[in-house]
Amino acid sequence: MTATVIERKWHTTAEVADMLGFGLSKTKMLVLTGEIRSVKIGRNRRILPAWVDEYVQRIASAPERWTA
Repeated sequence: MTATVIERKWHTTAEVADMLGFGLSKTKMLVLTGEIRSVKIGRNRRILPAWVDEYVQRIASAPERWTA
């Protein structure tokens, strides 16, 4: 009999902040402004891994905002 492994489907805002190397406050702002998609489940926000990937891809493909 083999054990079923359930992969995590949702990330917390704190986990996403850690993955992106951002502070929690910045990540919460990105979530609240819709820059990073999320859903509210009860009192908590949850973020799908694909939504984190979407954000990273969008930012990576955007023209540079800063000039030297």
